[in-house]
Amino acid sequence: MTENVSGAPDPDETLGASSPEPGSGIERDPDDWATGEEPMTAAQRSYLDTLAREAGEELPADLTKAEASKHIDRLQGESGRVQDQ
Repeated sequence: MTENVSGAPDPDETLGASSPEPGSGIERDPDDWATGEEPMTAAQRSYLDTLAREAGEELPADLTKAEASKHIDRLQGESGRVQDQ
């Protein structure tokens, strides 16, 4: 982070990019996540519950972040809920 003369953050500084950089981690395999073995997040749990209900599937409630992500990707692909861009 850069700071201006007053010590405040530079208002022109930005985070992120207009398009993802190659290898930026957006498409990284969940098995490679540093936190992949942690329990799934509340957001993952909620979304996975919705997708599984729509698909007529039951999934264990004790999934890891990585496992939940894989199921989400699979169920999204099967449902057509998310289209390739």
